[in-house]
Amino acid sequence: ADRHPARHAAAAFALTLLAAPALGQTPAAAPSGPAEPYGTFTFTYENDLLAGTDRYYTSGVQVAWRSAPYVPPSWIADGPGIVLPADGVLRWGLAFGQNIFTPDDTTLRNPDPRDRPYAGWLYGAISLSSTTPTSYGSIELQLGIVGPGALGEQTQNGVHDLLNIDRAYGWNYQLKDEPGVNLVLTRQWRFNSEPVWDDIAVGVVPSLTASLGNVATNASAGMVIRVGNDLTADFGPPRMRPSVSGSAFYVPVRRWGWYVFAGFDARVVAHDIFLDGNTWRESRHVDKENLVGEATAGFALFTPIGRLTLSYAARTREFTTQRESAQFGSISLSVQF
Repeated sequence: ADRHPARHAAAAFALTLLAAPALGQTPAAAPSGPAEPYGTFTFTYENDLLAGTDRYYTSGVQVAWRSAPYVPPSWIADGPGIVLPADGVLRWGLAFGQNIFTPDDTTLRNPDPRDRPYAGWLYGAISLSSTTPTSYGSIELQLGIVGPGALGEQTQNGVHDLLNIDRAYGWNYQLKDEPGVNLVLTRQWRFNSEPVWDDIAVGVVPSLTASLGNVATNASAGMVIRVGNDLTADFGPPRMRPSVSGSAFYVPVRRWGWYVFAGFDARVVAHDIFLDGNTWRESRHVDKENLVGEATAGFALFTPIGRLTLSYAARTREFTTQRESAQFGSISLSVQF
């Protein structure tokens, strides 16, 4: 029997995506859909200081690229449409990011063992997505490292030194180095009304997401409600996982557009390395909550030079001894070139 099916599936997926065209290359012929000669570059920054706190999920940064539509080899295009909508516009993508987690009290050199462990997650990702006017699906493979190799201590304390903020002193007790592999599947749908006032419409974007790997194994369902005049430009604001799903790319319909949004997400958690601790080595850990909810609200602005999104998120307790909910803000800027 195959003892490592996840590794083999990951390798096959990576080889599949190697067939994608070179970065920024315009395809000779694109699938049906809006003419898009450019790819999308997205920078996303999340931090709890933006919500006035400094604990739990404390920081995240991600740089992502989504290609222009392209025509893939038939053995990709003719694949199953369970996750990727059939006859959709296909894109491939790359991302690089880092997430940092800390306990509530960062002044302790020996952190409270009942509090969230210190941890960093440094990763790269490769993805394939398919988009129709009413649906979006993606398959994403994440490869990275948890532990000192993720450089969480250097990043957090370096920024704190720069801003003259007290350092976090308990990083000696962070999770140990461990390679991480995650396969993330996402499916979203987009339903927009006709304009209800002038050019302003109302829309909903329900979503389903599943993650499988030694970093995070979970399943979630969520929905974003939007009001604005450019609801067909994307499938919601881009966010780092795990959060209410959006799209890193956008397809502008007008030079200037906008929408406001509010959303929620309910997640069933089977495994979370940042709470459960290292898989094969002894480390700090806490008892996680198996059901986690998250609410978010914000706005998106489309301009001739890019898309800007701002949002605020509140997440319910993720472990049993957590004293307060986690809150953080998110800023994202996308440009096409």
